[in-house]
Amino acid sequence: MRRAIAEAGKAWIKDEVPIGCVIVKGGKIIARGHNLRETSQDPAGHAEMIAIRKAARKLGSWRLLDTVLYVTLEPCTMCMGAIILARISTVVFGCYDPKGGAAGSLYDLSSDPRLNHKVELLPRVLESECSGLLSEFFTQLRTRKKNGTTTSLK
Repeated sequence: MRRAIAEAGKAWIKDEVPIGCVIVKGGKIIARGHNLRETSQDPAGHAEMIAIRKAARKLGSWRLLDTVLYVTLEPCTMCMGAIILARISTVVFGCYDPKGGAAGSLYDLSSDPRLNHKVELLPRVLESECSGLLSEFFTQLRTRKKNGTTTSLK
């Protein structure tokens, strides 16, 4: 999870919401990603989506069997859909997302019996660090907007 937090820091430096992700197979990181929605103006520019695409390229397969995805924030419906379709075994996440989470907050797609793949969830890993990073980012963003400044957040 610490590597995912480091990825979140890369997003912050780019004035992106600080969410980071790594995918591990056989104890080794095979892909990394951090939010790039603003930078790329891509609604699918989520950390998980970027890491999933990189992992598929690295493995030469869309089936990411026996992999573990670590992400600092609970995945949304789009990302959980991609996680399920990629056949990722386990998702470890830092903090819940009560406004958009699809791994227990708003929805729980991980074990829906109507889907053909189930995902093991391990929530709240380094939760205070992950939620603190997001809280600090949005506090600074609100202050910056209030003051009308356009300088970088970090």
